[in-house]
Amino acid sequence: MGKPIKTGTGGQTQFNRVGLGLPKQHWIDAACAGTLVTTKGFELKVLTTKPLLITAKGHGTRQSCRTSKFGFPVRYVERKKIHFGFSTGDIVKAVVLSGKKAGIHVGRLATRKSGSFNISTSTGLVEGINYKYCTTIQKKDGYAYL
Repeated sequence: MGKPIKTGTGGQTQFNRVGLGLPKQHWIDAACAGTLVTTKGFELKVLTTKPLLITAKGHGTRQSCRTSKFGFPVRYVERKKIHFGFSTGDIVKAVVLSGKKAGIHVGRLATRKSGSFNISTSTGLVEGINYKYCTTIQKKDGYAYL
């Protein structure tokens, strides 16, 4: 039905990793587990030294209204999800030339109906960036990349 499952011991994994000349990393050990046929030309190519780190962020909510602590409707959620061609979760680059927020900001976007967006960067949150300064790098896909 599928591919055969390989199992092995920690000693086998270490032997394979050292024989292939690879560094000690958990994600590399997973590739070296089991019996490898190193004498018949098996080669494992590691093209990077750092794995892709991602965090699941989701695609938003279908909630039709926000409620108070007693469960009564407080405010209603707008049906429109895209503002000025941007959606919350997009990764954008904002180049602001002057003012208090001058600089280049790259990060995850939170849209607002007014066109004043928030950008979550690796250094922190930048609030109140106008949509005219933003350029889409990647559309939202439900993940945040570290």
